[in-house]
Amino acid sequence: MYKRQVQHYFTSAWLVPAGTPREFRTAKVSDNLYSVAMVLPLGDVAPGQTRVHDATLFAGPQEEHKLAEMAPGLDLVKDYGWFTVLAKPLFWLLDQLHKVLGNWGWSIVALVVLLKIGFYWLNASAYRSMGKMKAVGPRVTELRERYKDKPQMMQQEMMRIYREEKVNPLGGCLPILVQMPFFIALYWVLLSSVEMRNAPWILWISDLSAKDPWFILPVLMTLSSLIQVWLNPKPPDPMQAKLMWMMPLAFGIMFFFFPAGLVLYWLTNNILSIAQQWFINKQLGVLGK
Repeated sequence: MYKRQVQHYFTSAWLVPAGTPREFRTAKVSDNLYSVAMVLPLGDVAPGQTRVHDATLFAGPQEEHKLAEMAPGLDLVKDYGWFTVLAKPLFWLLDQLHKVLGNWGWSIVALVVLLKIGFYWLNASAYRSMGKMKAVGPRVTELRERYKDKPQMMQQEMMRIYREEKVNPLGGCLPILVQMPFFIALYWVLLSSVEMRNAPWILWISDLSAKDPWFILPVLMTLSSLIQVWLNPKPPDPMQAKLMWMMPLAFGIMFFFFPAGLVLYWLTNNILSIAQQWFINKQLGVLGK
Protein backbone atom coordinates (compact mmCIF):
# COMPACT_ATOMS: atom_id res chain seq x y z
CA MET A 1 0.00 0.00 0.00
CA TYR A 2 1.25 3.46 -0.73
CA LYS A 3 0.43 7.13 -0.99
CA ARG A 4 2.16 8.84 -3.89
CA GLN A 5 2.88 12.19 -5.51
CA VAL A 6 3.84 12.21 -9.19
CA GLN A 7 5.80 14.65 -11.34
CA HIS A 8 7.16 14.18 -14.85
CA TYR A 9 9.87 11.49 -14.60
CA PHE A 10 9.84 11.48 -10.77
CA THR A 11 7.55 10.36 -7.98
CA SER A 12 7.40 10.17 -4.19
CA ALA A 13 5.47 7.56 -2.25
CA TRP A 14 4.98 6.36 1.32
CA LEU A 15 5.06 2.56 1.31
CA VAL A 16 3.38 0.69 4.15
CA PRO A 17 3.03 -3.06 4.74
CA ALA A 18 0.30 -4.84 2.78
CA GLY A 19 -2.98 -5.23 4.66
CA THR A 20 -2.44 -2.17 6.82
CA PRO A 21 -5.75 -0.34 7.45
CA ARG A 22 -5.68 3.21 6.16
CA GLU A 23 -7.96 6.12 5.39
CA PHE A 24 -7.59 8.67 2.61
CA ARG A 25 -8.59 12.28 3.23
CA THR A 26 -8.77 15.32 0.99
CA ALA A 27 -9.35 18.95 1.93
CA LYS A 28 -9.42 22.33 0.27
CA VAL A 29 -6.80 24.58 1.86
CA SER A 30 -7.40 27.71 -0.22
CA ASP A 31 -8.11 28.71 -3.80
CA ASN A 32 -6.47 26.20 -6.14
CA LEU A 33 -4.70 24.55 -3.20
CA TYR A 34 -5.72 21.16 -1.84
CA SER A 35 -4.27 18.63 0.57
CA VAL A 36 -4.34 14.83 0.39
CA ALA A 37 -3.56 12.62 3.37
CA MET A 38 -3.33 8.92 4.16
CA VAL A 39 -4.13 8.27 7.82
CA LEU A 40 -3.03 5.02 9.48
CA PRO A 41 -4.53 3.97 12.83
CA LEU A 42 -1.90 3.15 15.47
CA GLY A 43 -4.30 1.64 18.00
CA ASP A 44 -4.24 2.11 21.75
CA VAL A 45 -0.90 2.62 23.48
CA ALA A 46 -0.93 1.94 27.21
CA PRO A 47 1.18 4.05 29.60
CA GLY A 48 4.78 2.92 29.50
CA GLN A 49 4.34 0.92 26.32
CA THR A 50 5.58 1.64 22.84
CA ARG A 51 4.30 0.83 19.37
CA VAL A 52 6.38 0.80 16.20
CA HIS A 53 5.01 1.66 12.78
CA ASP A 54 7.12 0.84 9.74
CA ALA A 55 6.87 2.88 6.52
CA THR A 56 9.23 3.56 3.67
CA LEU A 57 9.51 6.84 1.83
CA PHE A 58 10.50 6.55 -1.82
CA ALA A 59 11.46 9.68 -3.73
CA GLY A 60 13.13 9.25 -7.06
CA PRO A 61 12.85 8.52 -10.77
CA GLN A 62 10.00 6.49 -12.26
CA GLU A 63 12.15 3.51 -13.20
CA GLU A 64 9.53 0.91 -14.02
CA HIS A 65 11.40 -2.20 -12.84
CA LYS A 66 12.45 -0.71 -9.50
CA LEU A 67 8.95 0.62 -8.78
CA ALA A 68 7.38 -2.79 -9.49
CA GLU A 69 9.81 -4.45 -7.08
CA MET A 70 9.06 -2.02 -4.26
CA ALA A 71 5.26 -2.41 -4.17
CA PRO A 72 2.60 -4.12 -6.30
CA GLY A 73 1.13 -1.63 -8.75
CA LEU A 74 3.58 1.15 -7.91
CA ASP A 75 4.94 0.95 -11.46
CA LEU A 76 1.56 2.26 -12.65
CA VAL A 77 2.58 5.76 -11.57
CA LYS A 78 4.34 5.78 -14.94
CA ASP A 79 1.25 6.86 -16.82
CA TYR A 80 0.84 5.56 -20.38
CA GLY A 81 -2.79 6.68 -20.61
CA TRP A 82 -5.27 4.54 -22.55
CA PHE A 83 -2.53 2.54 -24.27
CA THR A 84 -0.92 0.92 -21.21
CA VAL A 85 -1.69 -2.59 -22.49
CA LEU A 86 0.46 -1.87 -25.56
CA ALA A 87 2.93 0.57 -24.01
CA LYS A 88 4.27 -1.77 -21.32
CA PRO A 89 5.42 -4.53 -23.72
CA LEU A 90 6.83 -1.84 -26.05
CA PHE A 91 8.89 -0.42 -23.18
CA TRP A 92 10.05 -3.93 -22.29
CA LEU A 93 11.22 -4.44 -25.88
CA LEU A 94 12.88 -1.00 -25.92
CA ASP A 95 14.68 -1.89 -22.69
CA GLN A 96 15.91 -5.19 -24.14
CA LEU A 97 17.23 -3.39 -27.21
CA HIS A 98 19.04 -0.92 -24.96
CA LYS A 99 20.75 -3.79 -23.14
CA VAL A 100 22.16 -4.90 -26.50
CA LEU A 101 22.88 -1.52 -28.12
CA GLY A 102 23.75 0.53 -25.04
CA ASN A 103 22.27 3.73 -26.49
CA TRP A 104 18.66 4.85 -26.08
CA GLY A 105 18.67 6.76 -29.37
CA TRP A 106 19.71 3.74 -31.43
CA SER A 107 17.29 1.62 -29.36
CA ILE A 108 14.44 3.90 -30.50
CA VAL A 109 15.55 3.52 -34.12
CA ALA A 110 15.80 -0.28 -33.75
CA LEU A 111 12.35 -0.52 -32.14
CA VAL A 112 10.72 1.45 -34.97
CA VAL A 113 12.49 -0.80 -37.49
CA LEU A 114 11.08 -3.89 -35.74
CA LEU A 115 7.58 -2.40 -35.74
CA LYS A 116 7.82 -1.58 -39.45
CA ILE A 117 8.98 -5.14 -40.17
CA GLY A 118 6.06 -6.50 -38.15
CA PHE A 119 3.60 -4.37 -40.12
CA TYR A 120 5.39 -4.69 -43.46
CA TRP A 121 2.66 -6.58 -45.33
CA LEU A 122 -0.09 -4.45 -43.84
CA ASN A 123 1.73 -1.31 -44.98
CA ALA A 124 2.39 -2.86 -48.39
CA SER A 125 -1.33 -3.41 -48.86
CA ALA A 126 -2.04 0.23 -47.93
CA TYR A 127 0.68 1.62 -50.22
CA ARG A 128 -0.45 -0.51 -53.18
CA SER A 129 -3.98 0.80 -52.74
CA MET A 130 -2.66 4.37 -52.53
CA GLY A 131 -0.50 3.75 -55.60
CA LYS A 132 -3.53 2.58 -57.58
CA MET A 133 -5.43 5.65 -56.43
CA LYS A 134 -2.51 7.78 -57.65
CA ALA A 135 -2.61 6.01 -61.05
CA VAL A 136 -6.31 6.71 -61.60
CA GLY A 137 -6.03 10.23 -60.20
CA PRO A 138 -5.89 12.01 -63.60
CA ARG A 139 -8.98 10.15 -64.79
CA VAL A 140 -10.87 11.02 -61.62
CA THR A 141 -9.85 14.69 -61.94
CA GLU A 142 -11.12 14.71 -65.52
CA LEU A 143 -14.44 13.20 -64.39
CA ARG A 144 -14.87 15.82 -61.68
CA GLU A 145 -14.35 18.55 -64.25
CA ARG A 146 -16.65 16.95 -66.82
CA TYR A 147 -19.50 16.19 -64.41
CA LYS A 148 -19.07 19.02 -61.90
CA ASP A 149 -22.73 19.97 -62.42
CA LYS A 150 -23.91 16.33 -62.19
CA PRO A 151 -22.65 14.98 -58.87
CA GLN A 152 -24.68 11.77 -59.00
CA MET A 153 -23.34 10.82 -62.44
CA MET A 154 -19.84 11.79 -61.33
CA GLN A 155 -20.04 9.39 -58.37
CA GLN A 156 -21.31 6.58 -60.62
CA GLU A 157 -18.46 7.06 -63.09
CA MET A 158 -15.89 7.19 -60.30
CA MET A 159 -17.22 3.94 -58.85
CA ARG A 160 -17.01 2.39 -62.32
CA ILE A 161 -13.36 3.36 -62.64
CA TYR A 162 -12.59 1.98 -59.18
CA ARG A 163 -14.26 -1.33 -60.08
CA GLU A 164 -12.45 -1.61 -63.41
CA GLU A 165 -9.06 -0.84 -61.86
CA LYS A 166 -9.82 -2.86 -58.67
CA VAL A 167 -9.19 0.15 -56.46
CA ASN A 168 -10.54 0.41 -52.92
CA PRO A 169 -10.69 4.12 -51.88
CA LEU A 170 -10.44 3.08 -48.21
CA GLY A 171 -7.71 0.50 -48.80
CA GLY A 172 -4.96 2.96 -47.95
CA CYS A 173 -6.55 4.11 -44.68
CA LEU A 174 -7.66 0.97 -42.87
CA PRO A 175 -4.24 -0.76 -42.56
CA ILE A 176 -2.71 2.47 -41.24
CA LEU A 177 -5.52 2.91 -38.69
CA VAL A 178 -4.82 -0.60 -37.35
CA GLN A 179 -1.22 0.41 -36.60
CA MET A 180 -1.95 3.79 -35.02
CA PRO A 181 -2.52 2.46 -31.45
CA PHE A 182 0.96 0.89 -31.48
CA PHE A 183 2.70 4.05 -32.59
CA ILE A 184 0.67 6.22 -30.19
CA ALA A 185 1.61 3.82 -27.38
CA LEU A 186 5.28 4.16 -28.33
CA TYR A 187 4.83 7.94 -28.28
CA TRP A 188 3.69 7.72 -24.64
CA VAL A 189 6.53 5.35 -23.78
CA LEU A 190 9.11 7.83 -25.01
CA LEU A 191 7.32 10.78 -23.41
CA SER A 192 7.03 9.08 -19.99
CA SER A 193 10.35 7.21 -19.65
CA VAL A 194 12.88 8.83 -17.33
CA GLU A 195 15.54 6.80 -19.13
CA MET A 196 15.42 9.42 -21.91
CA ARG A 197 16.46 12.17 -19.48
CA ASN A 198 20.04 13.27 -20.14
CA ALA A 199 20.44 10.30 -22.52
CA PRO A 200 22.71 11.18 -25.47
CA TRP A 201 22.31 9.87 -29.01
CA ILE A 202 24.90 11.20 -31.46
CA LEU A 203 26.89 14.40 -31.94
CA TRP A 204 24.65 17.35 -31.05
CA ILE A 205 21.89 15.31 -29.34
CA SER A 206 22.99 15.08 -25.70
CA ASP A 207 19.53 14.77 -24.11
CA LEU A 208 16.72 12.80 -25.78
CA SER A 209 14.17 14.30 -23.38
CA ALA A 210 14.99 17.88 -24.48
CA LYS A 211 14.34 19.57 -27.81
CA ASP A 212 16.95 19.41 -30.54
CA PRO A 213 19.22 22.43 -29.84
CA TRP A 214 19.97 22.88 -33.56
CA PHE A 215 16.47 21.89 -34.80
CA ILE A 216 18.03 19.48 -37.30
CA LEU A 217 15.71 16.57 -36.49
CA PRO A 218 12.50 18.66 -36.74
CA VAL A 219 13.61 20.06 -40.12
CA LEU A 220 14.38 16.56 -41.44
CA MET A 221 11.07 15.29 -40.06
CA THR A 222 9.17 18.08 -41.85
CA LEU A 223 10.99 17.40 -45.13
CA SER A 224 10.23 13.69 -44.84
CA SER A 225 6.54 14.48 -44.29
CA LEU A 226 6.51 16.61 -47.45
CA ILE A 227 8.04 13.73 -49.40
CA GLN A 228 5.25 11.49 -48.15
CA VAL A 229 2.68 13.97 -49.45
CA TRP A 230 4.40 13.87 -52.85
CA LEU A 231 4.23 10.05 -52.87
CA ASN A 232 0.57 9.94 -51.86
CA PRO A 233 -2.35 10.26 -54.29
CA LYS A 234 -3.18 13.86 -55.14
CA PRO A 235 -6.66 14.85 -53.92
CA PRO A 236 -8.90 15.84 -56.84
CA ASP A 237 -10.08 18.94 -54.99
CA PRO A 238 -7.51 21.79 -55.28
CA MET A 239 -8.25 23.06 -51.76
CA GLN A 240 -7.68 19.60 -50.27
CA ALA A 241 -4.44 19.32 -52.24
CA LYS A 242 -3.20 22.60 -50.73
CA LEU A 243 -4.14 21.47 -47.22
CA MET A 244 -2.21 18.24 -47.74
CA TRP A 245 0.94 20.28 -48.34
CA MET A 246 0.24 22.69 -45.47
CA MET A 247 -0.32 20.04 -42.79
CA PRO A 248 3.33 18.82 -42.65
CA LEU A 249 4.47 22.43 -42.26
CA ALA A 250 2.01 23.03 -39.41
CA PHE A 251 2.98 19.82 -37.61
CA GLY A 252 6.64 20.54 -38.28
CA ILE A 253 6.42 23.75 -36.25
CA MET A 254 5.03 21.73 -33.32
CA PHE A 255 7.90 19.24 -33.54
CA PHE A 256 10.42 22.04 -33.10
CA PHE A 257 9.46 22.03 -29.41
CA PHE A 258 9.12 18.27 -28.92
CA PRO A 259 11.76 16.15 -27.13
CA ALA A 260 14.46 14.93 -29.50
CA GLY A 261 13.63 11.28 -28.74
CA LEU A 262 10.06 11.74 -29.98
CA VAL A 263 11.19 13.53 -33.14
CA LEU A 264 13.76 10.79 -33.79
CA TYR A 265 11.00 8.20 -33.51
CA TRP A 266 8.72 10.02 -36.01
CA LEU A 267 11.61 10.72 -38.38
CA THR A 268 12.67 7.06 -38.42
CA ASN A 269 9.09 5.98 -39.04
CA ASN A 270 8.76 8.48 -41.90
CA ILE A 271 12.01 7.41 -43.57
CA LEU A 272 11.07 3.72 -43.48
CA SER A 273 7.56 4.49 -44.76
CA ILE A 274 8.99 6.59 -47.61
CA ALA A 275 11.36 3.79 -48.62
CA GLN A 276 8.59 1.20 -48.74
CA GLN A 277 6.08 3.48 -50.48
CA TRP A 278 8.68 4.64 -53.05
CA PHE A 279 9.53 1.01 -53.89
CA ILE A 280 5.86 0.06 -54.34
CA ASN A 281 5.05 3.18 -56.38
CA LYS A 282 7.99 2.35 -58.63
CA GLN A 283 6.69 -1.19 -59.08
CA LEU A 284 3.27 0.18 -60.05
CA GLY A 285 4.80 2.73 -62.39
CA VAL A 286 3.23 5.74 -60.65
CA LEU A 287 6.37 7.28 -59.17
CA GLY A 288 6.36 11.03 -59.77
CA LYS A 289 2.85 11.11 -61.24
